[in-house]
Amino acid sequence: MIQNLIWATGYNIIAFALGRRHFYKQGILLSPAVGAVLMTVSMIVVAINASMLKVKR
Repeated sequence: MIQNLIWATGYNIIAFALGRRHFYKQGILLSPAVGAVLMTVSMIVVAINASMLKVKR
C-alpha cells in the first residue's frame, strides 16, 4: 500500500508540474491527451503492483 501511495504521489507531482506549464520555457508541455494516457498507465501500474504485493505474501 505504501509503494502504491509513493508511486501515485510521485506521478502526480511530476504530472501536475508539467500540466501547470512550469517547464514551458524549456519546451516541455503536457497536453491533456497525453495526461489522460499517463493517468491510465499510472492506474495500471498501481493495480499491477497491488496484485504483485498480494501474491508475495
